[in-house]
Amino acid sequence: MLLAGKNALITGAARGIGAAMVEAFAAEGANVWALARSQSDAFENALGDMETRYGVWLKPLYADLTDPAAVTAAIRLAMADKLPLDILVNNAGIMAADKPFQLTAIAEMESIFRVNFFGAMQLTQLATRWMARKGRGAVINLASIAGQNGGSRLDYSASKAAIISATKTLARELAPQGIRVNALAPGFIQTDMTQALGDKVTQDTLARTLLGRIGKTHEVAAVAAFLASDRAAYVTAQVWNVDGGML
Repeated sequence: MLLAGKNALITGAARGIGAAMVEAFAAEGANVWALARSQSDAFENALGDMETRYGVWLKPLYADLTDPAAVTAAIRLAMADKLPLDILVNNAGIMAADKPFQLTAIAEMESIFRVNFFGAMQLTQLATRWMARKGRGAVINLASIAGQNGGSRLDYSASKAAIISATKTLARELAPQGIRVNALAPGFIQTDMTQALGDKVTQDTLARTLLGRIGKTHEVAAVAAFLASDRAAYVTAQVWNVDGGML
């Protein structure tokens, strides 16, 4: 198993790509602190089922990434387990409102950055201090193809571009501490978020995708599991596209 005995913290863990990552990491032998925005019996039951299936422990944590105090409290709760943190996956994110840039209030743009960028950076600060105690770790940031090429929504695309820049900068700064930092840039993946974009966006995107289909969440999760593993021990400061060959 790729991640046997490792401990990971995954955000946005209740649905979509995050839920797929929790399962993929558990299947590869990792224990997971699964961070979601709010408590849900269905979420906790799903974690319990996976614990039984894969023979690992999966613990729910809750925090709204726009609330710095709640984020700090969640990390402290995880640290109270007195275990090392090997992997952080900054997956949680929100999509921009469906409106033109000229009609988007600055406050709306700020709300996207509070989750997609600043929430991830606060978690990374806290988590890498924890990792540094053991002199090793892996951080995986969820970017997007939109962060590389631009997209239909400026605030979302810009927040993901900031994640890409941060990934490269953090990789330089944290390498002496034995911490690798990489990013994933998914293309069009089948989630609630992309379904809300509508049929026209879906068809336009498929027409520009070499593999001619929508990606699955487990396909992104599989790449994340590799990057988190020791098999990727010489990989840092990279952005891995998982986009089916999007042109």
